[in-house]
Amino acid sequence: MLSAPRPTAPRPSRWRAFSLIEVMIALAIFFMCTFAILGLTSQLLQNARAFQTRKAPGVALVHAWYTSMTNRVTEGEFSGSLSDISEDLGKAYPDYEYAILAEPDPYLTNGLWNVTYRIFNRRTHQVESEVATFYWDPNTQSRTSVGVGGFRP
Repeated sequence: MLSAPRPTAPRPSRWRAFSLIEVMIALAIFFMCTFAILGLTSQLLQNARAFQTRKAPGVALVHAWYTSMTNRVTEGEFSGSLSDISEDLGKAYPDYEYAILAEPDPYLTNGLWNVTYRIFNRRTHQVESEVATFYWDPNTQSRTSVGVGGFRP
C-alpha cells in the first residue's frame, strides 16, 4: 500500500548572525580608528600649546642690533620696546622691552666699557635674559692715571 506522503514540518530557519571572529575584527578596526583620531587630536593640542607659550626673544638680538647701528659706545642707559628694533619683532613680542647700560670700566683705563643688555617682560616685571660684554672704544680718554702692568696712564 502506498501511503500518501506525509507533510513534513517546516524546518526552522537558521538565524543569520555575525560570527565571533567577524565581531572581533570589526571592533579591532573601530578601536584602531578611534586611537588614530585621539593621537591626532593630542598632537594638535600640543602644537597649540607650543604656540601659546612662546619663549622670550634672545638678548643676542638686541646685542647685534646695538652694535650694528653704530660701532661706538655712548655712556648711559637706553631702553625701548622691541618695535624700535623691528616692527615685526614688536608684533611678535609685544610684552617685551630691552635695556642697554653702558659705562666705562672704573678699574681699567684702556678704553674698555662694560655694556649690559637685558630683555624685560612687562607683564611679570622680570629680566628674561641678560648679557654683559666689554667694548673697546679707542676714542675713550683715560680718566685716571694708573701705572699698573701695561695699562696706559
